[in-house]
Parts: sequence; structure tokens; C-alpha cells
Amino acid sequence: MSSISNTRIDNRLTVTTENLVIGTGVAGLMLALKLAKTGKVLVIAKGPFEESNSYWAQGGIASVFSQEDSFEEHCQDTVVAGAGLCHQEVVRTIVESGPKAIRDLLDVGVEFTKLEGAAKHSQDFHLTKEGGHSRRRVLHADDLTGQALMNALVSKAKSDPNITIYEHQFAVDLLTTDKYFPNFSGNYCLGAYVLDLKTQDIYQVRSSKTFLCTGGHGRLYQYTSNPDGATGDGLAMGWRAGCKVANLEFMQFHPTCLFHPEAKTFLISEAVRGEGGILKNVRGEDFTKAYHPKGSLAPRDIVARAIDSELKRSGESRVYLDLRHLGADKIKRLFPNIYKTCLSYGIDATIDMIPVVPAAHYSCGGIVIDSWGRTSVSHLYALGEVACSGLHGANRLASNSLLEACVLADRAMHKSMEQDLHGYESCPIPDWDAGATLPPDEQVLLSHTWDEIRRLMWNYVGIVRSERRLQRALARIQTIRQELDTYYWEYKVNDRLLEVRNLAEIAWLTIRCAMSRKESRGIHFIIESKSSIKDTTPKDTIIGH
Repeated sequence: MSSISNTRIDNRLTVTTENLVIGTGVAGLMLALKLAKTGKVLVIAKGPFEESNSYWAQGGIASVFSQEDSFEEHCQDTVVAGAGLCHQEVVRTIVESGPKAIRDLLDVGVEFTKLEGAAKHSQDFHLTKEGGHSRRRVLHADDLTGQALMNALVSKAKSDPNITIYEHQFAVDLLTTDKYFPNFSGNYCLGAYVLDLKTQDIYQVRSSKTFLCTGGHGRLYQYTSNPDGATGDGLAMGWRAGCKVANLEFMQFHPTCLFHPEAKTFLISEAVRGEGGILKNVRGEDFTKAYHPKGSLAPRDIVARAIDSELKRSGESRVYLDLRHLGADKIKRLFPNIYKTCLSYGIDATIDMIPVVPAAHYSCGGIVIDSWGRTSVSHLYALGEVACSGLHGANRLASNSLLEACVLADRAMHKSMEQDLHGYESCPIPDWDAGATLPPDEQVLLSHTWDEIRRLMWNYVGIVRSERRLQRALARIQTIRQELDTYYWEYKVNDRLLEVRNLAEIAWLTIRCAMSRKESRGIHFIIESKSSIKDTTPKDTIIGH
């Protein structure tokens, strides 16, 4: 295949391309730019570029960039935060690839914050320190790092003649040989069915190689830092296509989301605590030291549980992040967006403490991949939050996610060049057939189901869990999945139905993973467990078909 082509047969559209990238966060766009050097790339964008976790990322990207730092220390910090579950060979591969990833971003046009007084073209970057890091190694663009990365990547991708971006498109399901002409040689991915959100038509995209870069599923929980589109569509599609998934019990809860009735999932970056911000209770006490020697700079799972415990003990609805001792000049200089946003809600961080609560933030689990981004389905790759490479283990070290996305984009591109489809691209696949389905009737049913799933997960599969809660959650989610399955086959699909269906699928998988892990480890904290002692040989929780 040398180009992207559109073919209409009986008014049905089939799009053919060499590379199909589903998702437009940092992983997807960086990958698209690298693939564009080898051939044509079609990128599917579900929503606006601004509605992604990548765009909302504040803190930065972790990489060894100082003579005082070392790969060994970065690897060690990653493994310690990951509570013994990190794949050490993957950790080393990604950490050692960090400086090249930074250079790639600089080549794209990303401008990281420099030390005060640094020359314009120097690489004297201001490095900040976040929870779990032993050194300052987080490069950032003020407190809007994700926005800076995305703006540069979007601009570069839109100007690349080998990249075509289809916006407002929803990938429904993957096309695989197992579904249409199975054999014993393996399961191959041939592309995807895609819903055009403007016309509501569903068409095929046939591709030699397909890359899932769809992000996370924080919208599975009632309280989250994630944007509306984070409904785990790629994870659910990958599971239905035959991929293995792992470690979904490890949903990282960010300790500090702004607590305000009018604020929508606004994150207070961990870099704020890295620069000296202190968590306090309503009495103004620094309570975190009672839970960990590092206090407010302990790993995220410990800080989130400390806040959860403090709130349950006191009956209060929030704790506070105190920056006042940093001084107005430093607050405004290092965190201009956080300062302005809080001020818009009547909170002046120079004189007021910022009210915060934990919220679902990042999944350390996902589709099982190797260090090249390959899934268990041939010619299907996954990278970014949708995937589980083994880097994060049981708890992601802050700012390692953008690093992983950039490194795996490069590695997936190189590995994909070694593969071809062995003639499978010509296999006939039926067009999408809506059959006798009816137009969706009462959308309130889907809204109610979504709300029920999110409350169920927050209350039963949240920061602290018990075996009894998990059992109740599993029984209810199985019923919900059956109800949605009936609805799916009776009514024409739309984006809301697809999102709710995908969330129910992921909730079911998450609960199964959580029930399989009997020990408390990293982000997964379970009380009343039959096993109070951690396994001496920790293993991933892998679910296959």
C-alpha cells in the first residue's frame, strides 16, 4: 500500500492505508510523525485534541538530563515506586532512551522551561522534582507541559503530507482474522470499523498495521482528573479482539485534584509538592508525615490513601495544599496556570490554602505489550496509557508516562517496519450491517447506567477495597453488561452507547483483576484479605481469553 485510498461500493465506504493510528494524544501523534517517514498514516481522532490526558498533563516528562543524575537512580526510583512489579528490562530500556526522546521533542518544536537567565538556544532546562524521585529530573513547560507538547505535535502532524487526520471519528471494533476466517497460524488485525460522529455512518478502515493509542479510562470512576473522552475504548476493543490485559487493579488516584463545586477535574500538579507544597488537614496540621517519612512527597498511592484515611477519620470532604510559604513570586512564576485557575474560583494560592481531594488519574494496567509495543494479536500495537508494558508496575512513578509514550512510539515504528500481512489485507470482510436495529430511544437509560457504573467503581473498587465489596461489584457489573449487550443488539449504535458499553467491559475486567490479587501492593490496597503477607515473588495479574 503506498497511499490512503477511499473506495465506495454500493454507497459503502472503505478506507485503505498502510498505518492506522487510533488516538491523538502524545503517543499517537509522536508515532504518526515517525511512521510518516516510512509511508502513509491515517490518524483517527475521537474528539478535540484538547480533550486528552496528554493535553491536560501539567507536571512534565521525566528523563536523566543532569550530570548529578544517573540511569541507575531513575531505574531504582521507578522500581521502588512500582512496588516490585516493574519489568526491570523494560524499565532500563525506556529510562536509557529518555535523552533521545527529549531530543525528538525538541526537534518537533517543544519548548521546555529553562533556568532563569539561560541563553535562548541553550539546553539549561529547569528540572523539577516530583514524588518518588530522588533527583530533579522532570523537564516541563511551566505547568502546562502537556499543552506545549500537544501544540507542537499537532502543528507538525497537520503539516506533514504523509499524515491524514480524520476528526470526530469513533473506532467501534477491530477487524481481525479470528472473527472472519480463523486458522491456526495466528490472529491478525486488519484495521477497524469506524463510526463517523457527524454522519453516524460506520465504515471500514483496512490497514497493514494498526496502533491503539487511545489513552486511559479514568471516566470509569465518579471522581477523576480525566477528560470526558477517557472511556477506555481502545482497551475494550483490544480485549474483544483477543488481546491479553493485565494489572487493571492498579488505577492510580492522584492525591490533589481541586475541590470546588464549579471546577471540573482540575489537577494540582505533583510538581507543586515537589517545590515544597505541604498537605494539611482542616486544622492546618501536616498529617502526611504520620503515614510516610517523605510526607507530602511520598509516592502517590501512599499520599492518596493518607488523604482518604484522614477524610474518613475526620468526616471532612477535603484536605488542603499549602503553598503560601513559597512566596507569591515563586508561585506565580512556576505555576502560572494553576495560580490563575484557582484564582478564577476565588482561591488565591498566595494567601489561601487550596482545597483538594484524590481522583482517578492513571491506569498502570492495560493491554499486554512487549518492549516494542506489540500485542498478542499480530500487526496490532498499543502504546500509551491503553497499554501495559511493565514499566509502571504496581504504581507509576510521576512523569514517567510521557516518557514511555515517546520512547515506545519510536520503538513501535521500527519494529512495525519488519512486518507484512502475508496477503491477509485482501481478505473479504463484511460491511457493517445495522440489520433491523432501532434508533436509540431513551438516552436517559444510558446516562443512568454510566452514572451507576462510576458510583459502583468509586465505592467498591476505589482507593481502599475489600473482598466483600469486590464480590458485590462483580455481581452488579455482570448484570449491567448483560443489559447493555441486549441494548447493543437492539438499537443502532451511537457514541454514548459505545462509551458505556466499553466502560462496563473495563469495569468487569478491573474487578476480575482486583479479585485475583489477594495481597495489597502499590495502588491496590485491600482490607480483610485472606493473605496479609505480600507474595515473595510478585506476578502480573493477566487475563486472557
